[in-house]
Amino acid sequence: RLLFCALGLQISFLLWGILQERVMTIDYDGRKFKNSQFLVFMNRAMSLLVSWSVIKYSRAKDDIAPMYKYSYASFSNIMSSWCQYEALKFVSFPSQVICKASKVIPVMIMGKIVSNRSYPYYEYCTSVLLSIGVSAFLLDAHHLDHHPITKTTLSGTILMLVYISFDSFTSNWQEQLYKKYNMSSVQMMFGVNVFSTALTLVSLLTQGTLPACIAFMMSNSSFAVHVIMLSTCASIGQLFIFYTISCYGALIFTIIMTVRQALSILLSCLIYHHTVTVQGGIGMTIVFLALFLRIYAKKRTARAKTVT
Repeated sequence: RLLFCALGLQISFLLWGILQERVMTIDYDGRKFKNSQFLVFMNRAMSLLVSWSVIKYSRAKDDIAPMYKYSYASFSNIMSSWCQYEALKFVSFPSQVICKASKVIPVMIMGKIVSNRSYPYYEYCTSVLLSIGVSAFLLDAHHLDHHPITKTTLSGTILMLVYISFDSFTSNWQEQLYKKYNMSSVQMMFGVNVFSTALTLVSLLTQGTLPACIAFMMSNSSFAVHVIMLSTCASIGQLFIFYTISCYGALIFTIIMTVRQALSILLSCLIYHHTVTVQGGIGMTIVFLALFLRIYAKKRTARAKTVT
């Protein structure tokens, strides 16, 4: 089941990334679509529709969690996305990579704050190893040469710290709701997207950009098809996100998404015959070593508990 979650997350977000790049870069009747916030709104709206349909079709039990509690996860998710995009303007590529690759550790710290959860020592050790390995692989000289921003400003550092804080809170808060209210992953998806759809819609309306986006979509059938495909892919990705968190918790989800970054680039290297440097090879070796040690330590701890 864990392999199913990992593969589902990997495939859905790989396709989502390809589709998003296509929508934002190709011309539609000689014009480019540049409003990424509208795409976020469509993704959230589609996820809301999909989760509502699944709940109605499966006749799931009534949700007992107060609706306002979903707003915390929704707000933190939107804020983490905004901070991440804004930080890209002020943060160097190495800083971005190290920050994203090290998210496992803040998630553990936030788990302690939100749920008062304790982790065994091997979790901390393997998380540090994992962060080092992913950072080493992604900080390949090839990638450094192609990034325009070479310096990190104070504003960028603050934005990245806020991004990590909100991002770590989101998955931990969702895990806390799962434990407290015993809800399904689809119910969580519906509750969060009610607020996410509303917040992004309000933002589009206040900026006055919604009519132009709808007009662009109505006048370009190929664009409309691409947006629907993108939103569907995002919805499938969300189903895997909420299911993974409900089954395995925030930490395992973050580990999967962290490793996904390295695997995506490794897959690209294999498909397009890019060379992997010695540094990249060492980085991937550390990643797999960290994952192996984590599995080994967990099994050994479980065996020791059984004996005692």
